[in-house]
Amino acid sequence: MKTFHAKPAEVKHDWYVVNAEGKTLGRLATQIARILTGKHKRIYTPGVDTGDFVIVVNADKFVVTGNKMEEKFYVRHSQYPGGFRKTILREQLQRNPTLVIQKAVWGMLPHNRLGRKQLKKLKIYSEATHPHEAQQPKLLEVKA
Repeated sequence: MKTFHAKPAEVKHDWYVVNAEGKTLGRLATQIARILTGKHKRIYTPGVDTGDFVIVVNADKFVVTGNKMEEKFYVRHSQYPGGFRKTILREQLQRNPTLVIQKAVWGMLPHNRLGRKQLKKLKIYSEATHPHEAQQPKLLEVKA
């Protein structure tokens, strides 16, 4: 019996829409990463992009548990002396709420060319509408 290896031309990419309202950030990110990588399909192959597109709506209405709103922080550095910047989750949600979900999902994807390609299939919107109606996305129910 031979091992199955998916070819990029054989893969069919579906579209899913996820409503983030009232969902926990970590559980939401793990299930989105699973769809982006294609691990929910029988034809999953680790080195091939077998994943689907994911549209996240109401991205600023997710919830976090515990004191993460005040204790979780995001770090960046400008590569200049004294260029260290630290932002807490509450401030990041006010500035750019879509970046919070994007960083959470990126942490669960492979950090290579394939992971960057998979991350481009993630579309995040703060409002309840999205411009991808022509793709006829299916509703993906995220487990609570």
